[in-house]
Amino acid sequence: MHVARVRLAVACACLVACCGALAQSAAERIGPALLAARSLQFPVDGIRPETVRDTFEDGRPGHRHEALDIMAPLGTPVRAVDDGKLVKLFDSKPGGLTIYQFDPAGQLAYYYAHLDRYADGLHEGMQLRRGDLIGYVGTTGNAATVAPHLHFAVFMLGPERQWWKGEAVNPHSALMRASR
Repeated sequence: MHVARVRLAVACACLVACCGALAQSAAERIGPALLAARSLQFPVDGIRPETVRDTFEDGRPGHRHEALDIMAPLGTPVRAVDDGKLVKLFDSKPGGLTIYQFDPAGQLAYYYAHLDRYADGLHEGMQLRRGDLIGYVGTTGNAATVAPHLHFAVFMLGPERQWWKGEAVNPHSALMRASR
């Protein structure tokens, strides 16, 4: 009887591990597909997409970067990559001045961080159009003052559509196809 319980427990553990891996794989496939279906604009004026290094997998103290750092001179205009709703303007210790924007379907969140300042008239709840001026490259938050850049990330949102929570999606290939 004891051996049967152990075998059952091992089988259940294997099933849970297997299903978890399948669910993670599905999420890893869905996010990039959602992003690939969008026609994005490159977010930083004057920067050629092919010059941006893929920093998504780079290590940071205690975690993976899960974003792209787009280096540009301080004050360079930053544009909305897609149509959608501006859901949050936030000043955080790590990200400094940040913007969270949802895509039109509310499936993806675009995150813009380390901004020097917001564009005039920007406010939560407004509808953004692809290419709208939303801010300027900066060094706020934990960015080095000698390295102005836009920290750009994309998250696949869960059904609750919480701006602070989602699964990171590597935006590098989508931005390489983006218009300028």
